[in-house]
Amino acid sequence: MNTLTSTGTSPVAETFLRCLGGARHENSPFDYWLLNEALPPGDLAAVVDLPFAPPESSVFDGKRETNNSTRVFFTPEVQRKFAVCRRLAVGFNDPRVRGAIEETTGTQLAGAHLRIEYCQDTPGFWLEPHTDILVKKFSMVIYLSDAPQLSMAGTDIHAGPPDFTYVTSAPYGKNLGVIFIPGKNTWHGVGHHPIRGLRKSLIVNYVTSAWRDTWELA
Repeated sequence: MNTLTSTGTSPVAETFLRCLGGARHENSPFDYWLLNEALPPGDLAAVVDLPFAPPESSVFDGKRETNNSTRVFFTPEVQRKFAVCRRLAVGFNDPRVRGAIEETTGTQLAGAHLRIEYCQDTPGFWLEPHTDILVKKFSMVIYLSDAPQLSMAGTDIHAGPPDFTYVTSAPYGKNLGVIFIPGKNTWHGVGHHPIRGLRKSLIVNYVTSAWRDTWELA
């Protein structure tokens, strides 16, 4: 499968533009958008089949960065090895995609860099309620599995301090997802419902030039 079609278009971009146009916008306790059919089915299947083993001996303390040494990003090197990683990077860097995200969410992506992480969260994984750092201009999670035992494994949405009350969870399922724009009130996490099975997802961010871990960028 080529990155671009013979007409010069990106199937990843075209699919995501349709998805974003039909996204369900929720505004409580903060603005977020629920997605359906975020990726072309063939590309989603190719991501699921990537030959990265799930991490072993992970430390579950509510923070992803604790396990930085085992995290997988679609870096230029990974894109050279796996065509689907390149297709996704090209698609999400498409100017039309960036423009549609800006129009839909109100964020500003001028000069922002793409960052894509492939996550395989194992039983015991959880994330404490947190807000993403503001050098992230856009956060999206795309879920990759339709395993029934993961039906309640979507991103948890919380009200803010002092109680961090659980409000709801984004539906977890194959090719579903959730978008929010990081801000002081965008409290979210994983773990209100215990994780059973292998929770596969993609995290897609656009980050400013202040991002320190440049090796993670697409």
